[in-house]
Amino acid sequence: MPAASSGPGGRGWLLRLVIAFCFAQGAVSMARPAVSYRALSLGADERAIGVIAGVYALLPLFAAVPLGRRTDHGRCAPLLPVGVVLISGGCALSGTADSLAAMAAWSGVMGLGHLCFVIGAQSIVARQSAPAEQDRNFGHFTIGASLGQLIGPIAAGALIGADTGRTSAFALIVSAVVGAVSLTSLWRIEHKRPRSAAPERAGRVPVLGILRTRGVPAGIFISLAVLSATDILTAYLPVVGEHRGIAPATVGVLLSLRAAATIACRLVMTPMIRLLGRATLLTCTCLLGGLLCAGLALPVPVWALALMLAVLGFCLGVGQPLSMTTVVQAAPDDARSTALALRLTGNRLGQVAAPASAGLVAGVAGVAAPFVMLGGLLLVAAGLGVRGPHAAETGCAPSGARGTARPATDDRRRPTARGMRTRRPPGCAHSKDPRITERS
Repeated sequence: MPAASSGPGGRGWLLRLVIAFCFAQGAVSMARPAVSYRALSLGADERAIGVIAGVYALLPLFAAVPLGRRTDHGRCAPLLPVGVVLISGGCALSGTADSLAAMAAWSGVMGLGHLCFVIGAQSIVARQSAPAEQDRNFGHFTIGASLGQLIGPIAAGALIGADTGRTSAFALIVSAVVGAVSLTSLWRIEHKRPRSAAPERAGRVPVLGILRTRGVPAGIFISLAVLSATDILTAYLPVVGEHRGIAPATVGVLLSLRAAATIACRLVMTPMIRLLGRATLLTCTCLLGGLLCAGLALPVPVWALALMLAVLGFCLGVGQPLSMTTVVQAAPDDARSTALALRLTGNRLGQVAAPASAGLVAGVAGVAAPFVMLGGLLLVAAGLGVRGPHAAETGCAPSGARGTARPATDDRRRPTARGMRTRRPPGCAHSKDPRITERS
């Protein structure tokens, strides 16, 4: 797997980061359906499942921006082992919990750990990738998540049997061990930056200023919609399986099929971007994904469900890496981690609101109704995909600069690339610049 070609450390840092992310995400993907099955064994209904799934995102909702600020002005790597410890602890303690309230609390700890890991890892990729490499490196980075999402549900389905209360608890303990394995890959991932390259604390960019940057809100919402779809699929497909008589092992295979299609998508991300362009690719995949999500509400046979989930997984594979690139290239250099944290805050807001809304919808209209809601969310994201990402695609940076490409904004607030605070190359504001086309 190729990594960033620039900077010290060669090609190994991205590969080690992908391996660590694979195990961390595998633990979470194994634990999420196990939490749902264990909650059902403790007497939870569809609404309670929605609340527990929402609490997973509640603590991260408040912690994302402070962690992003800290990462902008310091090292990223220390967040990774902290995240792993919280993930493994949340998984293990969820397996020993004997009440729905305790399960919700430890689910929140698991979510906080996942946030710490992802903020640190995404910031490393953004910081150590040249602008022309960001689509590729973020795509390869998210393969780690997809591999975890592929393996985790299969493992959970294999471990969870007829006695869901006991076997789901065992699956949660195993997921804690899987998460801890990622610690073995967390070495020499972050390169040391020269002192002059570190952003100064005095130059903090206001959060509202970042959110007003063209391209950032669209990237955040697209990421929110795609992650909400993935999250509710993971949490609610077991519930749909219970109602339709689909065995837990089959549900695990279906979820893993979706993840395998996402991996396939990210392996061919670069040629798809070259063929269609980032905005068109985002729009088309969100549109088709929305239609397929709504189609999951239909009482189709298992083979049709598998086919729909495979195509849906391919479509959902586009949104996360390209929304990362969109946000990073739109944000100022000294606020990239904060911008990524705002994107994750949007993700977690979706993970709080979407499951809670899904629980209410499921309680009123049936367990398949949340998928119709997700379809509508992805259709809105498709509309934003037509407009929002163009800002990142028309950005520019000096040739050879390590900094991030910038959107073309008005002269009063034009961001510049790192190391070019007062100068910019001629023609930078024009979308016809050939360097922009090549980089996009």
